[in-house]
Formats: sequence, C-alpha cells, structure tokens
Amino acid sequence: MNLNNATEIIARREFSPVYMIFDVAFLLCFAAMLIVKKKYMTVLVGALAGILYMIVDYGIFHLVCHSRSISEGHSLFLVLLWMSISYGFTNFTWIWLWISKDKHLFEWSFLILLWWFVCPQLAKTFTPAGMQNIIIERTTGEYHGYMALILLIGYLTLIIFNMRQKEREKRVDIPWLLAIGILVQFGWEAGLLIGGIRSAGFATLAEKLRPLIVNSLLETNLGMPYIYAVFIAYTCRFTEQMKRREEPLAFTDRIAENNGEKVWAK
Repeated sequence: MNLNNATEIIARREFSPVYMIFDVAFLLCFAAMLIVKKKYMTVLVGALAGILYMIVDYGIFHLVCHSRSISEGHSLFLVLLWMSISYGFTNFTWIWLWISKDKHLFEWSFLILLWWFVCPQLAKTFTPAGMQNIIIERTTGEYHGYMALILLIGYLTLIIFNMRQKEREKRVDIPWLLAIGILVQFGWEAGLLIGGIRSAGFATLAEKLRPLIVNSLLETNLGMPYIYAVFIAYTCRFTEQMKRREEPLAFTDRIAENNGEKVWAK
C-alpha cells in the first residue's frame, strides 16, 4: 500500500456560478453590518485575511505545490480570488469577534452559520437549467506537514509562555483558542458538506468526513496562536474603532483583561 495515497486528503467543491453571486452579495451585506456597528478593525482584519488566503491558495498551493485544479471553462485565478476573499474575510472577522468576546457574538455566529447552510439551497433553486457547475479540487499531501509544523510551533509557544506566567489570570486561555479554531473551520466545512458543496462526487462517507475532521483540527486552528498574539498586541494600545486607548496596557495585562471579559455579558 502506498503511504502517500493513504494519507492524501482531497478537498473538493462543486457549485454553480450563481452560488458565487449570492455569496458576494452576502459579503457586502455582512461587511456593511460590521461597519454600521463600528467594527472597523474587524473589517480590516477580514480584508487582510482575504488577501493572505489568496497569496497562500494561489501563490503557494497552486503555483508552488501544483495542488489546485479546476474544471474546464473556468478561471482558476478568479474562482480562487472569490474563495479567498469569501472564506478569508468571513473566517477571520468571525475569529476576531470571538477573541474580542463581542456582546453580539451569538447573532454574528448565527448569521454566518445560517448563510453557509442557506446559500447552497438558494443556488440550487435559482441556478438556470443547463448552467455548468464549477468543480475545484485541492490535494493536501504536499503541505499538510508544513501546516502541522506551524500548528505545533504556535501552540508550543503558548504552552511555554503559560508555564512562565506565575499569575494565572495572565495566562493564555488555550482551550478557548482551540474551541474557536476548531469550531470556526468545522462550521464552514459542515455547512459546505450539508449543502452538497464540499466533497461532492465522493462515494463513501469516510471520503466525505475525512476532510471535515482533519481540516477542522488543522487548517484554521494553526493560525489561532498567531492571530491571538496580533489581537493582544493591537488592543494593548488601540480600540476596535482604531483609536488610541486612553490607558495603554502591557501585553500580559491585556491578556488578563481579555480573560476577565465575558461573552454575552449583561
């Protein structure tokens, strides 16, 4: 048995161009809602994440690893641009809202999860007959090891950091970060799987569930230690509205402050 074939995971999506159109409309509405609520830094983080996703997905996964493929008649660059902006923006705005323990976290979370479930159903209903679906695939054998290394370095750093902190309130809440990193990716993957977008055409349940489980544990989760460090470093001195704090905090003091904040506090 070939070990590479045994460990290879194929991430496959199939959707119509109408799905992309609906999703772009949602992204614009979602961004507008964040701006109305003065979540300026959240929007900026999401936009930067979209750019980062494009650099990684097109620049590394496609140009370097040659792991991307798309059905004939469609532009890989344009489809990856949409995917990167869509999932980069949505994932990282959601992560930022989680880390900041936004008072409307439930509403934001429900909106995102609702959309990931509803969008495929809308696309199936309103896609004109005869319109060709887009099929895009990504193999993971070329880079999942590197992703695992990034995951290890990030969380190992947090573990060492916590062990050096004598004051418990100044330790990073690692279980909280794990919950965010795993659940955000799981929500995305599960929504796509239920909607028939993710793993379309795969024959067995194992083929469908394997990307869901592995990607949920690895792909977004690997960035959590780093995005958390960015969040703490930024919010030591600045607010969500990009204004200077009246009283800047030290890095560990900001961790303690964040740990003391409650989600859905009354």
